[in-house]
Amino acid sequence: MKSRAVLRSLVGPVYAPTLAQSMGMMATMPVIPLIALSLGFSVPAAAALTMISGVVGVLGPIPLGLAMTIVGERRAMIATGSVVTLTQTGAFLIARDGVADGPTLGHQLGFVATLLVSSVAREVWVIGRQAYLGAALPPELRARGMSTFGGMMRIGQVLGPLLGAGIIALGGEAWVLALDAAAMAVATVLVAVWMVPGEARKNRRQVPGGLARLPVEHSPHDPRRTAGVTMIMVGLAIVPLVMARVGRPLIVPLLGAMLGLAGDEISLIFAVAAVVEIAMFVPAGSLMDRYGRTAVIVPCLFFSGAGYGLLVLLTATLAGGSRSGALIALTASAALIAFGNGFGAGALMTLGIDLSPEANRTRHLARWNTITGSGRLLTPALVSLVTLAWPITAAGAVIGALCWAGALWAVHLLPQVTPTPPHGVFSDGFRTDRGGRWRRSGR
Repeated sequence: MKSRAVLRSLVGPVYAPTLAQSMGMMATMPVIPLIALSLGFSVPAAAALTMISGVVGVLGPIPLGLAMTIVGERRAMIATGSVVTLTQTGAFLIARDGVADGPTLGHQLGFVATLLVSSVAREVWVIGRQAYLGAALPPELRARGMSTFGGMMRIGQVLGPLLGAGIIALGGEAWVLALDAAAMAVATVLVAVWMVPGEARKNRRQVPGGLARLPVEHSPHDPRRTAGVTMIMVGLAIVPLVMARVGRPLIVPLLGAMLGLAGDEISLIFAVAAVVEIAMFVPAGSLMDRYGRTAVIVPCLFFSGAGYGLLVLLTATLAGGSRSGALIALTASAALIAFGNGFGAGALMTLGIDLSPEANRTRHLARWNTITGSGRLLTPALVSLVTLAWPITAAGAVIGALCWAGALWAVHLLPQVTPTPPHGVFSDGFRTDRGGRWRRSGR
């Protein structure tokens, strides 16, 4: 089938490199604070290091998108992939020597520098792969291609920490950084060999002079609005989804520790959630292509919000009685959040392409990534502020409420600004009346 051939053609340039890169990056995520502590950072300082990627995710995409427009996505990805390989190798040497010989200020500054440089370089990969897929995927396969991309990232999120745990047992925490360097080297070689030069830029006009200001363009599926305004409006619905994704690894472990669960029990909760999430990425893309973005993103927001609501409810009713009750409460809640999150696999990236004009698509995608990246920064701040006065479950309640509000806004807005699907209530067979209600058209 044509669709399978298209998806197979993306294994080498996109899906395999994504799996390798995700495995390496996710293996390092749990150990970054631990390595920082071993290098003499205080607990607050070690926690603050984890915010570097969030800050880069907000401030980095727009200037990086401009640079990628000038040099090309493939070249930028090969260059920054090589940079990540080198910086993570340097981080490994810094961590190994710092632990063996005693940490110094030089070790600390060097470690922070490697984190900053690698975060910037990884952001180039986020934008570059998204732009490449936007050009390589026909519109009728866009969501399936993007959900497969998201699925590779989710598989890496499971395999990476498992590999990391084995490496820690054999050689220590610093060696996980060497694993990340090796994984990024493999991903970079795959991109260099398989990614077709210029593919991400075909049928797309570039900015004259390279450094020109991004021109105002109409939204591709709603000419009444500009692309920038449409992205901001859609972002009001999507940022809560980002917050739900970021909030789960923040709230569930802290709540589990407060309820007396051990580390292996909390890991089991995340393993169950990961299985649920991975199982959903295949149907998610097919449903999005067949029934439209709204038909998937609205349930995604609803179930994510319901998962946080269930977390509050079960924690109040089951968790207080026993350790097993706490385990059941957190597992059920995390699984429901994962179901909603998995249901929306690839949704953010699909929307980014839907809302980006073909002209200067890389720079439009960079603007979209800046909007969605704000959710990664807002979530830790929200959890910190709420927990100053209320229990941590209150932070979950706030995120759940924001998801439901986002679902209501999405069901109103998304049918107007995304491609019309071939089937379902959001297809050409339906129209909205003046009151905004969906009616079957007279075809």
